[in-house]
Amino acid sequence: MHPSKLGQLRKGLLEFLILDVVSTGDVYVADIIDRLASTDFATREGTLYPLLSTMRREGLLDYDWRESVAGPPRKYYRLTDLGREHLAEFRAYWDSLTRLIDELGR
Repeated sequence: MHPSKLGQLRKGLLEFLILDVVSTGDVYVADIIDRLASTDFATREGTLYPLLSTMRREGLLDYDWRESVAGPPRKYYRLTDLGREHLAEFRAYWDSLTRLIDELGR
């Protein structure tokens, strides 16, 4: 596949991967970056913060400020009910898409 098409696909899937990471429990931005670091979806704070802000405005995520022993307070993100719904819908769609690809490829 052409590299730019893969880039577009990765960009579109990043939101769902973030939802998946956050679904594991309350996470700090560094946790998200660490979980994605060894994947094709590795990202930096400069990309992640605007996306998290957008996802919060859309009602998919929320956060709490928590004190940190290592410095200033940190935002810990969690899924909202809408975020859990969005992730479940994506997982169902992804399952049907991969089944379709498998069937068409036979």
